[in-house]
Amino acid sequence: MKLKVALLQILPGKGLSEQYNIGEKALRKAREAGADIALFPEMWTSGYEIPEDGDVLGRVAVSADGYYLKKFGWLAKELNMAIGITFLEKYSPDPRNSVALYDRHGERRLLYAKVHTCEFGEERALSPGEDFYVTELDTAAGPVKVGCMICFDREFPESARILMLRGAEIVLVPNACPMEINRLSQLRGRAYENMMGIATCNYPEGQPDCNGHSSVFDGVAYLPERPGSRDMCILEAGGKPGIYLAEFDLDMLRDYRKREVHGNAYRHPEKYGILVSREIGPHAD
Repeated sequence: MKLKVALLQILPGKGLSEQYNIGEKALRKAREAGADIALFPEMWTSGYEIPEDGDVLGRVAVSADGYYLKKFGWLAKELNMAIGITFLEKYSPDPRNSVALYDRHGERRLLYAKVHTCEFGEERALSPGEDFYVTELDTAAGPVKVGCMICFDREFPESARILMLRGAEIVLVPNACPMEINRLSQLRGRAYENMMGIATCNYPEGQPDCNGHSSVFDGVAYLPERPGSRDMCILEAGGKPGIYLAEFDLDMLRDYRKREVHGNAYRHPEKYGILVSREIGPHAD
C-alpha cells in the first residue's frame, strides 16, 4: 500500500474567509497531485496569530463543531481526500491549539488539542489538550492508523511513544517555528525509536519565525537486503511556499515493524515510574 501525504507549506492570509479560500485552492491542487491526506501548518485559521486581548482571542476562535470546520469536512468528501485542518479552537476556559482530521467521506475521525502548549510564550493564554489519540483513517489508498502531535509536542519523546503504543503508523505534525538541524533531528529520532512515519508541515519563509523545511521521515531505518542503515528522510522541503508530496510505503513499514527491535518490542515499563512522577531525584539505595 502506497500512501501519499501532501504538506501544505503555504502562507496565510487575513481573516477566516481568506484563510478558507487559500486553503481550498491548496487542497484542490494537492488532490490533483494525487494526495491521499493533506495537512496544514499549525493553527491555520488564524495564521498562528494569538491575540493578547482575551476578548479578541475568544472572538477569533472557531468551534470544532461549527460551520467553518464542517466546510473542510465537506471538501474532504468532495475531493475523496483526508484533510488535517488546524485551528484556534473555541473552548472553555480558554481556546485551544487544535487539529481536526477528516476522512475521505467527510467524517471527523480525530480531534486533537496540543498537549505541550508553549507556556513560556503567547500560548500561555491557551488551554492545553488532555491526551493523545489514534484513529484508523479510511483513505483512497486504504486504511492507516494515524495520530497527531503539534509543534512543541515533538520535543517530548512521550508524545510519540504514547501514539506508538496506541497503534499509530503515521503521525501528522502541524508546525509553526524555524525548522533546523536539531528540530529535524528530533523528528528523525521519534520516527526511528517508534518505527513510525512522521510528516511535519511548517509555514514557509515569509511567515514570522518560520522557514519552511517541512519534512517526512518514513520510519524504516533498516532493510534486510541493504547493508547498514538507510536515510529515513524521504522529503525535506526548502523554504519557499509550495505543496510538497511524499509517498509512504506502508507495506514496507508494516513488515519492518514486525521484525525490528524498536518501538514496543523490548521495553521495560515497570522500570519507568519516574516518568509519571513529579518528584525528580536520585535513585534511593
